[in-house]
Amino acid sequence: MTQEPETTSGKVAKLNRVERNAWTKRKIFDAATRIVGKYGYAEASVARITEEAGVAQGTFYNHFEKRQELLDQLLPKIGLDMVRFIRDRTGTAHAAKQEIERFGAFFDFIREVPEFLRILNEAEFFAPTGYQKHLDNISTAYVRILRRARHAGSIDDFSDEEFEAIVHMFMGARGYLSRRYSYADGAAAAVPAHVISAYEKLITRGLFTPRGEDKQP
Repeated sequence: MTQEPETTSGKVAKLNRVERNAWTKRKIFDAATRIVGKYGYAEASVARITEEAGVAQGTFYNHFEKRQELLDQLLPKIGLDMVRFIRDRTGTAHAAKQEIERFGAFFDFIREVPEFLRILNEAEFFAPTGYQKHLDNISTAYVRILRRARHAGSIDDFSDEEFEAIVHMFMGARGYLSRRYSYADGAAAAVPAHVISAYEKLITRGLFTPRGEDKQP
């Protein structure tokens, strides 16, 4: 049996049916995150996930028709959690500064959810529906951010189609940089400062800007 959550005072919270279902489903998602992160999609059986979640296998099928349905929902859900995490850590400074903050927050999220990279990297093959949904979610949210920056005058001379290409460049950079720098001795680690500074220079100055051209007279 799944125990109901406790309040801050230590008392057991009384949940109605809708709340209990949402809470149980969240427990299954959290368990699946840990299991897929540890064993990979191929070894993430319903038995392992429900044992980790502390629920009966029958309870699993109250929320998901089959195992693949959960696997296809897992990455998009974590991705939206990541979007909220990054948004909460992005201030109201100039658009370029916000982009650097988003970049740094992405690596902070990996430290919070170290299973994310394995889930992401294996999803293309084991949960392709969820993988494409995740890419669409991130791209849509990011393009919206860049459109707002264009409307505010912080970005010019870029079309929506170019924004989409840029977003995938950003996602590709994050993916490869996280593989290179986000883990040390088998554990999630803070990204080195030179990675952030390199990205900041690339974003704010441009790689091929001749010396002096970016300065106003």
